[in-house]
Amino acid sequence: MNLVAQTHGKANVRMGDEVLITELEHHSNLVPWQMLCAQTGATLRVLPIDDRGQVELARLDELLTSRTRIVALAHVSNSLGTVLPVAQVAARARAVGAVTVVDGAQAVAHMPVDVAALGCDFYAFSGHKLYGPTGSGVLWGRRALLEAMPPWQGGGDMILAVTFGKTTYNSLPYKFEAGTPNISGAIGLGAAVEFLESLDLQGAHAHEEALLAYASETLGAIDDLRIVGTAEDKASLVSFVVAGVHPHDLGTILDEDGIAIRTGHHCAMPVMDYFKLAATARASFAFYNTFGEIDRLAAAIRRARSIFA
Repeated sequence: MNLVAQTHGKANVRMGDEVLITELEHHSNLVPWQMLCAQTGATLRVLPIDDRGQVELARLDELLTSRTRIVALAHVSNSLGTVLPVAQVAARARAVGAVTVVDGAQAVAHMPVDVAALGCDFYAFSGHKLYGPTGSGVLWGRRALLEAMPPWQGGGDMILAVTFGKTTYNSLPYKFEAGTPNISGAIGLGAAVEFLESLDLQGAHAHEEALLAYASETLGAIDDLRIVGTAEDKASLVSFVVAGVHPHDLGTILDEDGIAIRTGHHCAMPVMDYFKLAATARASFAFYNTFGEIDRLAAAIRRARSIFA
């Protein structure tokens, strides 16, 4: 996201232009655009969400204008699990001449991703969300856009020839890969991709959807538990709060029972602000999880309620 903001963004966004994001974004798809707007004098605009955690698509035409240069949105919300209507947003962004940038970190491990079908211009994801190493990731972009973008950083491997008077840059993708790369990280990410491709991805996706439905029903039946984010189209996680139990305390008690969840603002503080919460607890599911684990989660939550009752 930073690479796109500081190359394509700086080359194409001017004072008076606009960058549109959604209220669901992870900080990594918010802060780079704030920085770009501060550098260029552009305006950051936000497509709001509703009480179910869905973007208000009816507001899109109002917020997309002839001044919109970039539309950036998540494929799947990391804090609520909402699946965003990327293809619809990209088509409408293209109609006003805007480029669409998608944060796919939460999507690639849980669903098939076809960038051509989505119609986006850039798609990024991180390796560790794909069962790969930290510090690795992928940026896909349309070739014409990537070729037109200046390099982000200088150094070895991003050049063809260097003199004191002029540097000739290397071809794609090397133009954007200055210096010695994270070689072991790239190899590990490749292994993770091969591992996922060896699975029955449709079966894995169906299993995760069944886990999500079961978890939503099971946790929703617990007294004083509120599921935060009930979008019609969700993927692979349940975010929730329990009355009288701080999410951090809940995480500690669940950890004692051998259950790992994430607690906090999930690097999505504007989402927490919308729901007037400091934090939520988040249980995430993958193809290797079981329905029995969800039962254990529910039992541990009830134990936590009893401790704080």
